[in-house]
Amino acid sequence: MNNELLEALNILEKEKDISKETLLEAIENSLITACKNHFGKSDNIKVDINRTTCEFHVYAEKTVVEEVEDPVLEISVENAKMINSKYEVGDCVNIEVKSKEFGRIATQNAKNVILQKIREEERKVLFDQYYEKERDVVTGIVQRYVGRNISINLGKVDAVLSENEQVKGEVFQPTERIKLYILEVKSTSKGPKILVSRTHPELVKRLFESEVTEVKDGIVEIKSISREAGSRTKIAVWSNDPDVDPVGACVGINGARVNAIVNELRGEKIDIINWSDNSAMLIENALSPAKVISVIADAEEKTAKVVVPDYQLSLAIGKEGQNARLAAKLTGFKIDIKSETQAREAGDFMDYENDYEEYDEFEEDGLMEPDGYEEDPEDYEENDGYEGASEDYEETDGYVGASEDYEEADGYEEETQGEEGIDPEEGYGYEFEDLQEEGLEDE
Repeated sequence: MNNELLEALNILEKEKDISKETLLEAIENSLITACKNHFGKSDNIKVDINRTTCEFHVYAEKTVVEEVEDPVLEISVENAKMINSKYEVGDCVNIEVKSKEFGRIATQNAKNVILQKIREEERKVLFDQYYEKERDVVTGIVQRYVGRNISINLGKVDAVLSENEQVKGEVFQPTERIKLYILEVKSTSKGPKILVSRTHPELVKRLFESEVTEVKDGIVEIKSISREAGSRTKIAVWSNDPDVDPVGACVGINGARVNAIVNELRGEKIDIINWSDNSAMLIENALSPAKVISVIADAEEKTAKVVVPDYQLSLAIGKEGQNARLAAKLTGFKIDIKSETQAREAGDFMDYENDYEEYDEFEEDGLMEPDGYEEDPEDYEENDGYEGASEDYEETDGYVGASEDYEEADGYEEETQGEEGIDPEEGYGYEFEDLQEEGLEDE
């Protein structure tokens, strides 16, 4: 009997993860309960169980008296001396109680006590096991649809995927394996109740931790995340190691890492951007893939004004405003997006295009400021009024800029001397002809 009990305890400990000590305590309580049912009282009952061999004995402590008034708690002197002649009035005698003497009801009650304790411990173990996994990702097997909810088997316990936590459009088949995020674990009389989700943003974060070693080790941090389940997710990443590219680490070789997560999320798009402590740069990155011209961010008010090229406005806003909405959630800023034309009309953005083109030209020439023209002051002075006379320069086919000294250009004088239709105020040939007629050529 003792060997069978020991073997049963070992099996229970292994399968249900219930300690042997807990089971032995349950047996002690069951024996005490059986004695109470059999004798009516259990205050004087003691149970002695050997933890190694599982050998147990039940004793009833009785006081030696001259006349017995309560046979459960007292024993006469004569009966006590029959056990041992040294007992006197007032001594305590331990009388062993045989479990075989218990009636059917007492035995059934003892059995129920043991089973109840096993169930309680089993529920407690399961609760502790899954409570540790709260806010983590687990793999479950789809069992069946219960109304609009889905019953998911997590191994030793079932979880409920409610309608609110399901991604719209996702349909699962029985026995299908899916990843789930544990929202909450509740303890109930029927065991732990586990609520899981497929829409929570933390699901994406945990999947990156499982797929990307750098994220799991803390080299790459996911600073912020915003998600519209089933459609698109944006995450901002930061590297604590300057030699590690956070975006490249999350994408993986040929996109292997991020594609594994996209497949698990049934094709949901994921945008990975670099995190920046500079609010303007962070907002610019968050609006990708749209290009941004300028960002004016107010850190105190948590507002930002963004200007984008006219052809990038729809891309920056996204379908039904999704891109701008996710960027706002990711950065925590209220973002106002305007096109370049709208910004100019509103007065928020002036002459950007010209300034930008000038800056590009100067940068290409190696000059950071328009004052670079002053690098050759002599030429600049000789061509006095060059910039202002650009129209005349074009009309005269390079005349104004090409003649350093008109008086030395003799060929030009002869060529223009006989031309017709030259304006007397602008044509130098006309003035030279007058000088010849007046006989002043020599002078």
